[in-house]
Amino acid sequence: MAWLILGIAVFTEICWALSLKWAATTASWQASIVPIALSFLNMALLALAMRAIPAGTAYAIWTGLGAVGVIIGGVILFGDKVNPVQAGFMAMIVVGVAGTKLFGQG
Repeated sequence: MAWLILGIAVFTEICWALSLKWAATTASWQASIVPIALSFLNMALLALAMRAIPAGTAYAIWTGLGAVGVIIGGVILFGDKVNPVQAGFMAMIVVGVAGTKLFGQG
């Protein structure tokens, strides 16, 4: 169950970061509430996952997949550009996250 919660935390991390850019371009008080709410949800989910998953493992997965997800989301939603070298390094992050999960404790 902790891994599912961590997965949801990763998803909310991605949504939170993308909502920051959206709020900056929308410039309304309603749009400013979204990243604030997602931040609280995100931290609560990460803390909950860390009850059963070692902190370093959970944080590495949350941060790594969050970063890759934000890059992909930026490409899809905002037209951000990613070159092949960047895509290769993103793939290495995903491999590192997979290794952390497969060979870690928890």
